[in-house]
Amino acid sequence: MRYYDWKTELVRVMLPLAAAAVLSTAFELGAWPVFVVAAGICTWLLWQLQRLSDWLYRGSGTEPPEAIGMWGQIFDTIYDMQKQATGDHDRLQAMIDYLRASFASMSDAVVMLDHQGNIEWCNDAASELLGLRREDDTGLQLLNLIRAPSFVGYYEAEKYGAPLEMASPVNADIQLSISISFFAERNRLLFARDITRTYRLEKMRKDFVANVSHELRTPLTVINGYLETFAEHGGENPRWDRAIEQMLKQSRRMHHLIQDLMLLSRLESVPKPKEQDRIVLRPLLEMVREEALAAAKGDRSIEIECDDSIVLKGQATEIRSALSNLAVNAARYTAEGDRIVLRWYQTDSHAVLEVQDSGIGIEPQYIPRLTERFYRVDQSRSLDTGGTGLGLAIVKHVLLRHRGELRVRSHPGNGSTFSCLFPKSLATKAESAA
Repeated sequence: MRYYDWKTELVRVMLPLAAAAVLSTAFELGAWPVFVVAAGICTWLLWQLQRLSDWLYRGSGTEPPEAIGMWGQIFDTIYDMQKQATGDHDRLQAMIDYLRASFASMSDAVVMLDHQGNIEWCNDAASELLGLRREDDTGLQLLNLIRAPSFVGYYEAEKYGAPLEMASPVNADIQLSISISFFAERNRLLFARDITRTYRLEKMRKDFVANVSHELRTPLTVINGYLETFAEHGGENPRWDRAIEQMLKQSRRMHHLIQDLMLLSRLESVPKPKEQDRIVLRPLLEMVREEALAAAKGDRSIEIECDDSIVLKGQATEIRSALSNLAVNAARYTAEGDRIVLRWYQTDSHAVLEVQDSGIGIEPQYIPRLTERFYRVDQSRSLDTGGTGLGLAIVKHVLLRHRGELRVRSHPGNGSTFSCLFPKSLATKAESAA
């Protein structure tokens, strides 16, 4: 296709005007010939605009009008752009249909939301799991249809790093895992998965651990009592004395394990009390310091750095259990003469309860798994340290119940720092604690 520029069109317009001017001068006709030619040119240009407008109004898919020069070039260019846009639209629509067909076949509920939270599309599983109807609910606010407080809080907080677990709004026997992510311009994509079977298995596991721990406690207490009696009245046979001492040591270890299992089960299953204690930290730190010194083999330097101007709102027994586990761990995994610091302070964003030691440290690859139950970096030291392997799991669950998190900083050979970060709202001035 030949390319026409503005110079070609200028020549096309100026030639008739120049001819009219020459004719008017030669025959002394005045300005009328030039005026008539100019009016004709303007009329022709308006006619071309009208043809363009009529063609565009008819819509794409029709052939463009025939025209010469730059006007023909404009018609052909727009026509080519229309054909390309139509092809792109068809490909995009085919991709959307493909994705919707894929989502529609999923057993998980899928809901697409615009930036205002209105439902744009949902699959059939959304009807079964969330009670949404594609035909009737499209265009409606999702929060007007799913009004569970836990979901509303999760949706409005816009912190979608972890999924929300909740009962289905249409069937309380179905447990859902809901995850939301942003895409495009603040649009949202919601997935809801049926985790009822996993939820029930996890509940069965928790109930089993709780029941077994409870049932074992009574017979173990009896065994432990008799072993302590035998140990106190021994001495006639050194071989029996050694055997009884070892049995008593293992019996006590099992007793501590059962206690930790029962505590962990209670933290997982018992709802968080609405009433909160106001915890003055210095006396608590001093009690934990004594526990850590008793658990250590050899002397330790255990210091307390406490901001007495702030107190912590929470469950005192749970906070003490978490702090005690961290401090006793520090005492067990440090050598004689090492330094341990129990610290309580406040930053701009958190209230921090911290245990720092100058012990052996932890390799970076092991840190993410420290809060797993029974996980040990070095299995060979489990008997030497006397721990149950549940201490950091207990710390994790205590912090979850206080909307906190555990952060670990450690370098092999340079000690470790375990920081319990609480929301700043849980810290209050000591003067107002009364």
